[in-house]
Amino acid sequence: MTTIAEALKLWEEEHGAQAKEAEEIGLQFQWPPIEKMDGHLKDLINCQKLSLSTNSIEKISGLQGMQNLRILSLARNNISSLAGLEAVGETLEELWMSYNSLQQLTGLENLPKLRVFYITHNLIRNWEEVDRIASHQTLQELSFQGNPLVEDLEEEEFYERMVKRLPNIKKLDGQPIVRLDETSSDPPDK
Repeated sequence: MTTIAEALKLWEEEHGAQAKEAEEIGLQFQWPPIEKMDGHLKDLINCQKLSLSTNSIEKISGLQGMQNLRILSLARNNISSLAGLEAVGETLEELWMSYNSLQQLTGLENLPKLRVFYITHNLIRNWEEVDRIASHQTLQELSFQGNPLVEDLEEEEFYERMVKRLPNIKKLDGQPIVRLDETSSDPPDK
């Protein structure tokens, strides 16, 4: 396995810069893959966007000290829980978790500034988890396709149910949401 320290060293060599000073760091596609997030991430105090996607991470951890993190990509890992995000809860605006093993969204309430949440192709099976999303007032963009909850629904039915349950969402699965109360009639002909 590749450790966070090794991946950061490789990143510094490739970019000719100090990781602790960088605003954007990509540690995706490591070989061998990263299996564990650890305390070495705390040194990334200037990092606003961190990508650890396409590795073998099972648990979110080590984010303490990342006080400027706004975008976190953990897509294509083996993560089954949102626990561990509390450390960046006050700054995180975008969370990319597609292609993981999430069944529940407990912990979403710890991210009060979250605007964008990508959770396609996870294991979400019930509407109670969608209701957790609905209670999140700042969330504007959601990607949800590929979850078991969607499998038995026609696309139009899924869209209608989600729009009804998520009154604050402005974009669902890449498509802008148009609500009947937001449309205006065409101006009369003169």
